[in-house]
Amino acid sequence: MPRRSVADTAKTRAAILDRSVALASVEGLEGLTIGRLAGDLDMSKAGLLGHFGTKEELQLAALDAAGAVYRREVWDRAASVKPGRARLLAIADAWMSYLERDVFPGGCLVTAASCEFDDRPGRVHDAVLAQHEQWLGVLAHEARRAIADGDLPRGTVPEDVAFTMNAIAMGVNQAHRLLGDPDAPARGWRAMRSVLHAPRARRRFG
Repeated sequence: MPRRSVADTAKTRAAILDRSVALASVEGLEGLTIGRLAGDLDMSKAGLLGHFGTKEELQLAALDAAGAVYRREVWDRAASVKPGRARLLAIADAWMSYLERDVFPGGCLVTAASCEFDDRPGRVHDAVLAQHEQWLGVLAHEARRAIADGDLPRGTVPEDVAFTMNAIAMGVNQAHRLLGDPDAPARGWRAMRSVLHAPRARRRFG
């Protein structure tokens, strides 16, 4: 019985997080309310709170879950590729595919949270900031390797490559979700290849 209870608890927590991430991608992390989630999941408010304690803890858990999905969809698909420009190109392919496929119903939650909490001090802001700083660091590291390998011009600033790739992805998310531009992911893909000084070969993501 204890093992079954632990398994059931984990399953319920996972269901809460899945619904929280989907809802937050549409309505923002501030849109997560205990009452709304309890109703959606046919749970009591007390039962739901028992898993997280406070709304802030729920927001942090949802952000962490969204980050795990992002890593799976973008980084994990490129991790086995040769470090440097080849890996950055694989990241670009996976990133645009992730945005085009609407992995989250409301678009990229990580991107949305960066806009929602950019001027709101607190633990959620700090968690969003940490995610972005880590990702920019990954991109800059790969750019540094590409420069050392001669695949990017000397004088290229690694942090500029990371900044530009991230800015392109955020622009694609906005154009795809807000403007309804069906060509946004393809535009982003071409823009990233320009940043990486790579030929605009046949589109590979999808």
